[in-house]
Amino acid sequence: MTDRETLILGIDTSCDDTSAAVVKTGREILSNVVSSQAGIHSRFGGIVPELASRSHIVMIWPVVTEALEIAGVTPEDLSGIAVCIGPGLVGSLLVGCCFAKALSYAKGIPLLGINHIEGHIYSAFLGEQEPPYPFLSLVVSGGHTTLIRVDAFGRYREIGSTRDDAAGEAYDKVAKLLGLGYPGGPAIDSLSGEGNPEAIRLPRPLLTKGYDFSFSGLKTAVRNVTAKLRESNTLNEETVKDICASFQRAVVDVLVKKTIAALKKEGLRELTISGGVSANRELREFFKKMCQTSGITLYLPPGELCTDNAAMIAASGHLHLIKGNLAGLDLNARAYLPICSNKDESNIPGL
Repeated sequence: MTDRETLILGIDTSCDDTSAAVVKTGREILSNVVSSQAGIHSRFGGIVPELASRSHIVMIWPVVTEALEIAGVTPEDLSGIAVCIGPGLVGSLLVGCCFAKALSYAKGIPLLGINHIEGHIYSAFLGEQEPPYPFLSLVVSGGHTTLIRVDAFGRYREIGSTRDDAAGEAYDKVAKLLGLGYPGGPAIDSLSGEGNPEAIRLPRPLLTKGYDFSFSGLKTAVRNVTAKLRESNTLNEETVKDICASFQRAVVDVLVKKTIAALKKEGLRELTISGGVSANRELREFFKKMCQTSGITLYLPPGELCTDNAAMIAASGHLHLIKGNLAGLDLNARAYLPICSNKDESNIPGL
């Protein structure tokens, strides 16, 4: 292989999915195996960290073995092992991190520690087109809602982030309020297509105040509406659909308008969107329309690469390997691991 031809094993155990992937040259996915724990956590209406880490221990070796077999490679063929070390649930992260270190040591394979948010950013590079630098990245998931300016690999500047609940977290909490089960995002997205997004007036938090996001108040507003409908015995299948549609429209409105403002402020014409919420039907439709009318080039990963997966970790690992950013066996998991520290606190003009 040349200095740009790599074969990276990616491992992600940051939350409740055990995933392993083999990616060639940072772009070509040879395998991407994801073992979901949704069935384990659904009865609790959310992720139970202890159960998540125990399931990772059980599944990590079978998932990695399957990823290698599908790709048709052995550990000896690998250029590097890229593992997500944070942010995330520390117990879950430790399983992947310890496994990667053990395999690296046993086989003499270079080890690469990857930031989960960075992985989401570079999932956009696994699509049909590779976004040129600089670009704006919206990472919107169960744990993160962040706008990041990307000037080059490793050069990131945070424009805005969530002050409380991430968008995906708000989806899960609203779904729990409505008795829709876990995970909440797909259920709300499906029902919202049958509801009226104008039926219930809901707030658009922090819409004109900086580039940060806040979804906790929106969640509370939905709880209050739901409580009133229950008291009046009018909470039924149709009103639940209307709540879902109104809630989703509020979330999408905030995400789209803040992102437009950030693009204008930064003078950027390239946008990537990633993270679990980026698989949302309405969000994708609204962003595509916005970009078409604004002359913005939009890069969206395929749906299966929006949620947590190891292919995005391997894609980032490819770039780290080329740069020589290798990790030692003292590599450790970190629940809190910011991708950048600087932040713009200015207000949004013209909204």
